[in-house]
Amino acid sequence: MTPPRRSSSEASTFPAPPDALSWFCLRAQPKHEHIAAAQLRKDAAIEVYLPRVRFRRATRQGSAWVTEALFPCYLFARFDWPASLRRVHHARGVREVVHFGDRWPTVPDDAIDQLRQHLGDGEVHQISDELAGGETVRIVEGPFRDLLAIVNQPVSSRQRVAVLLDFLGRQTCVEVAVEAVVKETNPRGGI
Repeated sequence: MTPPRRSSSEASTFPAPPDALSWFCLRAQPKHEHIAAAQLRKDAAIEVYLPRVRFRRATRQGSAWVTEALFPCYLFARFDWPASLRRVHHARGVREVVHFGDRWPTVPDDAIDQLRQHLGDGEVHQISDELAGGETVRIVEGPFRDLLAIVNQPVSSRQRVAVLLDFLGRQTCVEVAVEAVVKETNPRGGI
């Protein structure tokens, strides 16, 4: 969206845009955050920050590593509002620069710095898939596929893990391959 044009009589109606380089939140098309970031990075006057996470997820074919935006459909760009707004807004993958009517909020530099400190140097932060005793996991391969289990013993040197299953009305300890389980982020039901 382009900034509203102001006449001298409207000067007090609309807030003045930031004068210096500022961080803005951009709304991207679904699953196109990386495309928008790549397109904006081609412009030397625009700095882009797209924090992403990499983790293992259960799929129909077993567990797989996936990379997703930390904030789905959003990324951050630092640019000169009056000079670059039109280019940013019309970049491939960008739906809009987040604004509220005639207000164009900026993201404080400290907020971006804190995100970078928390997630590390790169834009992709890998979430550990190490298993600890007591964690809830979902089995994604083999005869116990789609069952929830609790880790009984951490990974052994044989790349296996002992888990407790609620199977046939009682808890049973079963050993499965590490690749056959993923951490359950939102357990549906207990064990």
